[in-house]
Amino acid sequence: MRLKYPFAPTLFAVLLLLISCKEEAAKKEPKQYLLYNVLVDEQNDNYEIFRMNLDGSDKKNISNHKAVDWAYYTSGEKIYFLSDRDTTYRKYLLYEMDCNGENVRRITDFFLHDSWFASRKNESEFVVTSYLDGEKNELYLIDNNGKVLKRLTDNNIYENDPVFSPEGDKIVFRSKESGIDELWIMDSDGSNRLQLTNYPPDDSSIPQHGYHAGPPSWEPNHNFISYPSKQNGNYSIFAIDPDGENLRQITPDSTEEIYHSWSYDGKYLAYDGNDETGNYDIFLMDFASKNVTQLTKDSLYEGGPVFLTLYESEQN
Repeated sequence: MRLKYPFAPTLFAVLLLLISCKEEAAKKEPKQYLLYNVLVDEQNDNYEIFRMNLDGSDKKNISNHKAVDWAYYTSGEKIYFLSDRDTTYRKYLLYEMDCNGENVRRITDFFLHDSWFASRKNESEFVVTSYLDGEKNELYLIDNNGKVLKRLTDNNIYENDPVFSPEGDKIVFRSKESGIDELWIMDSDGSNRLQLTNYPPDDSSIPQHGYHAGPPSWEPNHNFISYPSKQNGNYSIFAIDPDGENLRQITPDSTEEIYHSWSYDGKYLAYDGNDETGNYDIFLMDFASKNVTQLTKDSLYEGGPVFLTLYESEQN
């Protein structure tokens, strides 16, 4: 006997498949945290790395060491940070640790500059800043065991805060080649240098040691570069395309925003900003709606937020 509705089993199977796919997608939705750096003891120069949920709950000290520990970069369950724990005052080496602060491993045996850095090729290669071969900061490509693969700059000019493009074929960084700190971009082998930003020549609001163009971050989904800059008397985060076009301000003037980080999906921008007391705390902005939530608020300096993204197999 023929079925009255021969399409019914096929439709049912499709519905089951859709439900299964949704459940699988839900399982794979990553858990996101924010890392941030806290000056817990100014007299003894003790910075600790804290972790919290994106709503500001469950704040934990995960470094727990009486040294300068500062998280700059994450990938999977690994946190990469600079520390002077095995050296002397503010002489930094590169380390990695698990998402809970366990299994600390030293990567470099030579000093790195206090600078942002990034990796590519599944964390097998890092671009870092060091004065390894001279008095000025230069950029280097190293492997995950601290071996120098290539010196990328050799010009005796102050340069730091290098960040890879999402594809790993470009590096954006800060340089004083023009006389003031601006963003520059180059190929990942150090060739084809090009100045990316130009500070407004009529703006006199920058302090002597302030950022004309601060540490950059490459937004992973819409191919633009963000950076802090003090313009019109206020630090804000700006964005510019990799070709130097389409400059725009992306954070409000309500606080002075400097160090910042993007979530893996570009939905959130985390940054440190000063509150009404002048102290720096951590803020989270929904990039689409521009709604801002203050996540920390106390008397301690809290800055340099970095997203930590754990997929299902990495979550604890």
